[in-house]
Amino acid sequence: MGKKQSVESSGGGGGEIVSDSSPFDSLPEECIPNIISFTSPRDACVAASISKTFESAVKSDFVWEKFIPPDYESLVPRSREFSSKKELYFALCNDPLLIDDGKKSIWLEKASGKRCIMLSAMNLSMVWGEERHYWQWIPIPESRFEKVPVLIGDCRLEIRGRTNTRVLSPRTRYSVYIVFMESDQCYGFADVAVEAEVGMVGHEPSRRFICFDKAMNGQFITRDGGRRDVVKPKEREDRWMEIELGEFFNEGGLMNSDEIEMSALENKRITWRGGLIIQGIEIRPAKSPLK
Repeated sequence: MGKKQSVESSGGGGGEIVSDSSPFDSLPEECIPNIISFTSPRDACVAASISKTFESAVKSDFVWEKFIPPDYESLVPRSREFSSKKELYFALCNDPLLIDDGKKSIWLEKASGKRCIMLSAMNLSMVWGEERHYWQWIPIPESRFEKVPVLIGDCRLEIRGRTNTRVLSPRTRYSVYIVFMESDQCYGFADVAVEAEVGMVGHEPSRRFICFDKAMNGQFITRDGGRRDVVKPKEREDRWMEIELGEFFNEGGLMNSDEIEMSALENKRITWRGGLIIQGIEIRPAKSPLK
């Protein structure tokens, strides 16, 4: 990556090589920050390697304020202080904020500045979710939320979530993930396909099959003897697992405020299962082309 400063770091340009001059140096001083503000955080960090003039422009609060949500003051605690808007931006990327009485978590994707959100399990609807014989709510250090539910035992799995798209970035394609962990006594999920749906309320959702079983071979046999693909879990850097439930495009804007709903259901097999720990459902910008 040689001359390019990575957007993965909020630090200075230690060790990077920056040209002394560029053809853009003849532009008015206030013009360059304005140009950079129309790019992305990743592009801004790359632009810092073009010349000393660009490096100086990228440090401008004017540039980074364009990448920060306009309502950031209502999200960041007043007790926190930042030396620059760039420092604030990376804090919003690296330190997810709890909102809605601790039931949701929000942060920015580092490369693009797009909003991401996680709905805690407290924000989800789960069959028998308030019954202690089926789900037990406990605090665990790995979770960003106060408590998470552990499935004690049930033969039905029904997890549903819904949120308004106003909290997300407009004109953005998003992926939806269920984030979970297995306890030491996890059982009953081997070779079990779970139906997942994601879509705007009132519209036909996208559907796929997922599984919580890491050892499943990626397919399952249907009742009529056919084969269907399933989406398997992937490990995250924070020790949790995630499964992609589906994707959607958020048009956004003041005139396009919709609700997105998602679900993971398995109530056709009479199989007792338990030991699943649900942290929540995460919504973040998609990496792959929309299917």
